[in-house]
Amino acid sequence: MADQYKLIENKTLQEKLYHFRIDPGMDLYVLPRPGYRKKYAIFSTRFGSIDNKFRIEPEQEFTDLPDGVAHFLEHKLFEDERGNVFDRFATLGASANAYTSFTQTTYLFSCTERFEDSFRVLLDFVQEPYFTEQTVQKEQGIIGQEIRMYDDHPQWRVFFNLLESLYQAHPVRNDIAGTVGSISRITPELLYRCYNTFYHPGNMAVFVVGDLNPQQIHNLAAENIAARGYNPLGTIIRSFPFEPSEVLKRRAEQQLVVSEPIVFIGFKDADAGNFKGRDLMRREILMELVLDIIFGISEKLYNDLYQENLIDENFGAEYTAESNYGYVMIGGESGDPDQLCERIMAAVEALKKEGIDQEQFERHRRKILGGYIRRFNSLEFIANNFLAYRFRETDLFELPAILQEVKLEEALALAAETLDPNRHAVSLILPAGEK
Repeated sequence: MADQYKLIENKTLQEKLYHFRIDPGMDLYVLPRPGYRKKYAIFSTRFGSIDNKFRIEPEQEFTDLPDGVAHFLEHKLFEDERGNVFDRFATLGASANAYTSFTQTTYLFSCTERFEDSFRVLLDFVQEPYFTEQTVQKEQGIIGQEIRMYDDHPQWRVFFNLLESLYQAHPVRNDIAGTVGSISRITPELLYRCYNTFYHPGNMAVFVVGDLNPQQIHNLAAENIAARGYNPLGTIIRSFPFEPSEVLKRRAEQQLVVSEPIVFIGFKDADAGNFKGRDLMRREILMELVLDIIFGISEKLYNDLYQENLIDENFGAEYTAESNYGYVMIGGESGDPDQLCERIMAAVEALKKEGIDQEQFERHRRKILGGYIRRFNSLEFIANNFLAYRFRETDLFELPAILQEVKLEEALALAAETLDPNRHAVSLILPAGEK
């Protein structure tokens, strides 16, 4: 008898997504793509670099983590008693990887053949931790070298220097990999504590996309999970420090080996934490519209800045929002970063003062909708973004409908609220030796 599933259909995207719930509480999503040769799968946990203080009900005491544990754990799972997991994927003709963000850790692979064999490897290695004093010490050396390398990486430093300026206490200001000092405090016992909490199936989800049979994928995953005898997981309580609405400092400068200065302007969205689920997605869509109207490649401002050598083709603006933090980030390389900052701030104030034309608003709405639909040609985009939104208690497939709902008046109100010059900071990377 076939197991029960929920069928999620989207007429705009012409997609049918199968959702299974596997005991003890893991979500499995399968998106059939008939005719696609490539297949893609991810196994993701809601555990990222900002989750550094937690407890499991009914516990009363919180566990405090040094920075970098989620990223460290990601690295360690790829090495077990049988050796390097990458080698097992390579033997099957699959390409594997993983990444840690502020809010989640994801393990993935893609292949064209022998999908079920690779899928078993994915399920197995993520659920079979192996930590010893010796292997942890070895990994501390490896990740320590990685941290030192990123200390000199211009794009990485301009980004985190900005977050360190915008935020006073929230852990989003801390490097995802931690510091050499913080990872030196990681022990096997601490890794097992985090693993047994955050890598329980009740805190995880799997997304599979390709020319596959949903029921067969469910049967394979359910059998694998059931064989491990999990007990139910108590509610995970995360704790975050109070974050003032004010930024820590207005400007951060650092000299590195670059040919051109790099500048990012950030605006701290101190109100993002008041929104959840669909409301948070709506806020994200509205801000994307606002930023595209001001800084989009089709707008006069972009072309003027480009012609004046104030930006290059990598210039961009984006908005990031989670349930307890949010920020706008604008910038790129510039021949005159101070002049670029002045022009950006002037453009923001001009939009607030002059408003947005309805036709312009509709044009950018259509542009964003078209770009979103095109991205659904990417299996990776679908899988990674669906679970990211799922962990935020919303649905990626709802994005087109919300985009068509939002109003011009909402966009103007959000711009006035979020693009506040009193809550902005500038991060600047200058060529070494330049004053």
